[in-house]
Amino acid sequence: MARFRTWVGIALAGTLTLSLAGCSSAGGKRAEDARKAAAAGGRAAVDTPRWTFAMITHSGDGDTFWDIVQSGAEQAALKDNINFLYSHDDEAQQQAQLVDAAVDKKVDGIIVTLAKPDALKSAVARAEKAGIPVITVNSGSGESARFGALTHVGQDETVAGEAVGEELNRRGRERALCVLHEQGNVGHEQRCDGVEKTFDGALQRLYVNGTSMPDVQSALEAKLQTDRAVDAVVTLGAPYADVAVKARQGAGSEAEVDTFDLNAKVAAGLEDGSLGFAVDQQPYLQGYEAVDLLWLYKYNADVLGGGRPVLTGPQILTRDDAAALAAYTKRGTR
Repeated sequence: MARFRTWVGIALAGTLTLSLAGCSSAGGKRAEDARKAAAAGGRAAVDTPRWTFAMITHSGDGDTFWDIVQSGAEQAALKDNINFLYSHDDEAQQQAQLVDAAVDKKVDGIIVTLAKPDALKSAVARAEKAGIPVITVNSGSGESARFGALTHVGQDETVAGEAVGEELNRRGRERALCVLHEQGNVGHEQRCDGVEKTFDGALQRLYVNGTSMPDVQSALEAKLQTDRAVDAVVTLGAPYADVAVKARQGAGSEAEVDTFDLNAKVAAGLEDGSLGFAVDQQPYLQGYEAVDLLWLYKYNADVLGGGRPVLTGPQILTRDDAAALAAYTKRGTR
């Protein structure tokens, strides 16, 4: 496999050493498939009690990134003899209500994202008051310990942004556009902040309506038509990379399109050259490790991280890595 250039490095190695309402139909099908596989001969690797863990994320419908997170969590749950419940809502207050529902259900552990931490603070506190251990995942690394979670699994979004800024410098870019598709998401702002911190050129931010891909494309196309000096477009999620490529083509722009996160289309775009690079935070690993760490805590009172987040990224992926990634993206683990 081509050598992945990574910012995880020593940070990751050091760190590692130290159905609910709202469930998606796809998620329910995956969980059911996992149960059928177990019944057909697949068995848990442990004989610990059949604990119930709930994961509640801020995902919207149809987001492939969260399919990968969920897939990792379900695989770990099968191994660890865990009854796994998944629910999601991209509205913060609704997500908080799903956490409350998990508390009322008296689950044995909760995994939650903190994209909009203030809205989740009370719900997380209620879980802890009920004696339910909480692990945060993906977003909210800065608030995780303060809210009382055991640890956080994910990438440091500012560090990831800094990696992007330095990669843009290596590519000789001078004027970049950071496309934010979800207003109020602290992680997205941190990503752009990080880019701005290390990028030697000028950075602009473009806020778009991420719930409508046609709106995203038209807004980005208009921006590229009016500002011909933009030579790099950075999207903050894999589904938006393909839209940015179409917007670039429609605007007749020569800007390079780069993106945070990875899916099969992004891997293909790296291979055919329509994308410059991608930043992978390894969502499968986020889901898998979150479940595994909760199991370790329940079984042996183990806590990884030493008070700091367990980092899963960032990795800078380029055309050189695309062929090796194809098999993983096709099976839904990268």
